[in-house]
Amino acid sequence: MSGKDLRIVFMGTPEFAVGSLKALVENGYNVVGVVTAPDRPSGRGQKLHQSDVKQYATSCGLPVLQPEKLKDENFLHMLKFLNPDIQIIVAFRMLPEVVWNMPTMGTINLHGSLLPNYRGAAPLNWAIINGDQETGVTTFLLKQTIDTGNILFQAKVKIGPEETIGELHDALMVIGAKLVLKTVDSLADGAIIPLPQNIMPIDPDRLHAPKISRESCMIDWGNPGINIYNLIRGLSPYPAAWTTFHGSGAQTGIKIFKASIEQVSHQCKPGEILSDNKKFLKIACADGFLHILDLQLAGKNRMGIAEFLRGFPNVLNYKAL
Repeated sequence: MSGKDLRIVFMGTPEFAVGSLKALVENGYNVVGVVTAPDRPSGRGQKLHQSDVKQYATSCGLPVLQPEKLKDENFLHMLKFLNPDIQIIVAFRMLPEVVWNMPTMGTINLHGSLLPNYRGAAPLNWAIINGDQETGVTTFLLKQTIDTGNILFQAKVKIGPEETIGELHDALMVIGAKLVLKTVDSLADGAIIPLPQNIMPIDPDRLHAPKISRESCMIDWGNPGINIYNLIRGLSPYPAAWTTFHGSGAQTGIKIFKASIEQVSHQCKPGEILSDNKKFLKIACADGFLHILDLQLAGKNRMGIAEFLRGFPNVLNYKAL
């Protein structure tokens, strides 16, 4: 049997998932239905926004299901009517057993880490934040406990010293799509034996990759420069690391997208700002300075540091907290 003979239901929501769905469609696989998030109001006008997956699926004429609740009887009836041989999950929500256990050949998930490390919602972010030099993607068979199913395939990729989450996301979207096709073909011809995660080495410091919160994006200027630098890379361009400039009886929120490290001993307090008011701005940390290169004021557009300093001439009266 060929992978292209299988009836496939695809489940996903964001842009990352579109890469795999697009690969399936453009390579002639039999995608019989797509499940994605319901349309949600967004933006200032609160207009209904369709997920990236829905936009692509409808452009291809694929049937789309958008259940509010995955145990809804109508949704389960429609899913059963699609009669899937296999379900493919990429960046979707947690599935109840009645859904993931429905296909005759099971449900496979594409996850953005080398499992069993970085189980959870934000594996790519945390790999960069923790300063890792390697990550990858994994396909595995779904079971009840999140991200713990038997592994099918993995693909590794190096993380560059300046690479951001945005750049890593785009690279792994392509690599992950290829791994999905390989996985479907191998399951169809029975050419793979799933590998239990409990026989694989686990780094206890890298076991979990929880959802990124606003608090986890806040910069602590008392930390070493490399930790702050990795935090900025791991959150750029979204949701972005942030700090607050306090001074002159006011405070201003700042998102930082790009920086460089200057490791040098100094007598400055963490968060102290140094600048020539023209071309550079650096902020003191525990073991040096972070040169800020690309940032955004609350309510403003993203800008380079020279543009920022032209509109913020009193920056030396402020401190980053």
